[in-house]
Amino acid sequence: MSQTLKCITPIDGSVYAERETLSREAALAVTSSARQAQIDWAARPLQERIDLVMAGVAAVGAMNDEIVPELAHMMGRPVRYGGEFGGFNERASHMAQIAETSLADIEVGEDETFKRYIKRIPHGVVFVVAPWNYPYMTAINTVAPALIAGNAVVLKHATQTLLVGERMAKAFHSAGVPEDVFQNVFLSHDVTNDLIAGRAFDFVNFTGSVGGGQAMERAAAGTFTGVGTELGGKDPGYVMEDADLDAAVDTLIDGAMFNSGQCCCGIERIYVHESLYDAFVDKAVAIVSGYKLGNPLDPDTSIGPMANVRFADEVRAQVSEALADGAVAQIAPMEGDDGGAYLTPQILTGVTHDMRVMRDESFGPVVGIMKVSSDDEAIALMNDSNFGLTASLWTRDLERAASVGDRVETGTVFMNRADYLDPGLCWTGCKDTGRGGGLSEIGYHNLTRPKSYHLKKVTS
Repeated sequence: MSQTLKCITPIDGSVYAERETLSREAALAVTSSARQAQIDWAARPLQERIDLVMAGVAAVGAMNDEIVPELAHMMGRPVRYGGEFGGFNERASHMAQIAETSLADIEVGEDETFKRYIKRIPHGVVFVVAPWNYPYMTAINTVAPALIAGNAVVLKHATQTLLVGERMAKAFHSAGVPEDVFQNVFLSHDVTNDLIAGRAFDFVNFTGSVGGGQAMERAAAGTFTGVGTELGGKDPGYVMEDADLDAAVDTLIDGAMFNSGQCCCGIERIYVHESLYDAFVDKAVAIVSGYKLGNPLDPDTSIGPMANVRFADEVRAQVSEALADGAVAQIAPMEGDDGGAYLTPQILTGVTHDMRVMRDESFGPVVGIMKVSSDDEAIALMNDSNFGLTASLWTRDLERAASVGDRVETGTVFMNRADYLDPGLCWTGCKDTGRGGGLSEIGYHNLTRPKSYHLKKVTS
C-alpha cells in the first residue's frame, strides 16, 4: 500500500510538494529494469558514459534559476547563496577526469607463459539514499562515479527535498542517459528495507543519521551487500596560538553557521588557545550579530530557517540545557526568531563536555567555544566524541598541523580551512560517522569490485 510523502516548507509550514510511494511490486519492477539496463550500459565505452554523465550535469546547471528558489522553499537556504551547482559540477568533473586511470586494469605481469591483471568491475545496481541538507552535491558524489563506472543507479531522496531526484533524473535522461539506468524513486521505509534485504541492490550508499545508517546495515545483514555510510558529525576547530586570527574566526564561524548550521562537516565546537580566546570570541560575536534572520526568498536574508521545526527544536533544547548548566549565550534573540523553524544563531561560552551541545550532533546554527592551553588538551577534547568526520586546525606551522592531525580521530584533517569537500580526496569518516569512502580514486574502488585474471598461454 502506498504512502504519501510530504515536503513541508520551513518558510511558512505549508505543504510544498507531495508524492506517492511505490508499492513493493512497482519497486521491484524498477530494480529489475535497472539490472537489465545495466548490462548494456556497462558495455558502452567508458568515454561515452563519461560524456553522457557530464551532459546530464550540464542539464542540471541549466535548471539552476528554477532550482535555487525551489531549494529555499524545500529546506530554507537563502537564495542569495545561489544553489549548489558550483560544487555539483566540480565533483562530477573531477570524477570524470580521473575515471580512466582510476578504473584502469592493474597489470600484475606478463611473460611467455602467463598474463595476469585485475579489472575493476561495476557492482551492478547501486542504491543511493541522499540527504536534504546539500541535496544535489551529496547525491552527485555517488551518482556520477557510479554511472561512469558502469553501474545502474536508483536514487531515493529525502522527503524534505522531494523534488531533487526528479530534477536530476529529468536532466540526465534529457542528456541521453537511459531511463532505466538512472531512476528516481519514492519509497517507504518498509519497502526500502525489503529491497535491501531481498538483494535488489548490489551496493548501498547512505548519507544521513546514525539511526538511518544502522537501519541500512540491519537490512543488509547476511546479504553480503556492501553498505557505505556517512552519518553524524560533531566537527571541531582548533585555533593555535600562532594562527591567523581573523581568517580563523571568519572561516570557522561561517563553517558553523552557513546553511543554518545544517552541514555534514559543519563546525560544531571550537577550541581556542588561551592567548587568543577573548579576541576570538569578540570577533565571532560581531560576525553573528550582523546576520539577518528571515525569509530565504528575500535576497537580504543571510541566515534562513532550519529545514524543519523539529530540527530547530533539538537545537533549542541543547542550548537551553547548556544555559541551565552554566553556559553563556553571546547572541541576543533576533527579531526573526519565531520559536519555530526560524531561530537565532547562537555562540555559547562557558561550555563543557558534560553538556549535550558539546557531545551530541546539533546540526544547527549553534557553536560552543572553549579555552585550551596546549595541543594535548585540544586533541583530548577533539577526540572526546562519538563522531569523526573532519577537524579544522589553525596554525602557520604545517608540520605541527600534520602532527596534531595524526592524533585526531577523524576522516579529514583541514589546515587553515574548514567545511569543504575536495573531490580529489577521499570523503570518509570513523566512529559513528560511518565507514566507506566517496570521491577520489578510492570512491571508484568502492563502487566497483576487483576481478582477477590469471591467463595461462598455450605455447605448444
